[in-house]
Amino acid sequence: MPTENDTPETDRESVLEQTPGKGRSPTPRAIEPSVPDEFGLVQVWWGDGKGKTTAAMGMGFRAAGHGYRVHMVQLMKGGASSVEDARGEYNAIEAFPGFTYENLGHYGWHGMRDGSEEDDHAAKARSGFERLKELVATAPETAEPISLDAPPEEGLHMLIVDEILYAVNRELIPPTELLALIESKPAHLELVLTGGHEEPTYLSDHADLISEVRKMKHPIDAGQRARKGTEY
Repeated sequence: MPTENDTPETDRESVLEQTPGKGRSPTPRAIEPSVPDEFGLVQVWWGDGKGKTTAAMGMGFRAAGHGYRVHMVQLMKGGASSVEDARGEYNAIEAFPGFTYENLGHYGWHGMRDGSEEDDHAAKARSGFERLKELVATAPETAEPISLDAPPEEGLHMLIVDEILYAVNRELIPPTELLALIESKPAHLELVLTGGHEEPTYLSDHADLISEVRKMKHPIDAGQRARKGTEY
């Protein structure tokens, strides 16, 4: 039976060239401003399962780890009374170079009869969307290195818009306006949209990636409240 040691060195090198990481053990490197080669797609994460925001932020941290400039805008991001205002992700983003965020929501969710004001939700969603249009409008048309501590108005490589699909579901943002925002973005800007339990069919011809996050089982159905370190 041939072993790895019996494989000619040239063949082993060829195999390693086609192996992820080329056979090297992963090692961290210093984070320096860099430019992504293949950004510019539109991603959509929707569904009734847990993990849409988590997946988007995971990509945000991955991109920032390569020195790309990432910003997350959260619309409608409320929560139950058990959720603290200082969420774990905010602390992590604050400590991470090249990744920033804005939370433009507050306690409660539109349409949930939780004591929060529906008109206030609507006004915040509208204001948040205007902020998004500002960020997209000021983004450079070509990809270039961006200082990791620069404000988002000076340029972005990835823009995460958390709960925007929920705002559209609640008819607080017309789908036509979201489509216009997508059409107006620079070609190099990676746009990640999350939220909502209803399929965003209006995005089918405008998104490059659409992932449905389905719930098969969730502890909330058994009375478990949001847990620190997993939900916030």
